[in-house]
Amino acid sequence: MKHPFADLIGLVFIEQGGGRSHCQLAVTEALFNPQGFVHGGVLYSLADTGMGGALYPLLQRSEYCATIEIKISYFSPVQSGVLTCESLVVNRGKSIVSLESQIRSEDGLVAKASGTFSVFRPRTAQTQGPSDSPRPSADNRSDE
Repeated sequence: MKHPFADLIGLVFIEQGGGRSHCQLAVTEALFNPQGFVHGGVLYSLADTGMGGALYPLLQRSEYCATIEIKISYFSPVQSGVLTCESLVVNRGKSIVSLESQIRSEDGLVAKASGTFSVFRPRTAQTQGPSDSPRPSADNRSDE
């Protein structure tokens, strides 16, 4: 699947499936805040995108998902290395899904997040998105 924002920050999926995802990104100075540490928004984006990656393969072809809210706790600053994010679906209802993510560096746990996503079907073909093309089927989904 094409994911321009993930490409922008260097996020790549290693695994997706069964309500889980594993993604990572290499720390670069472009991701730093003014104090020289990885910006909290990058960690949030890693959790948010990881959660979406855990949920997306579970959706039916006609379904979409969107973040409702995420709560994140930051434990340790990061200046170098590779960040990994493990995300999983905790509970799935008809239209609301609860998820969790853990973000780690080589030194240990960096942040933990819990989120809620909405699962919905577009009302018209006009709401399919900027490309006006249908979503890829579950069989044809990829991370690229």
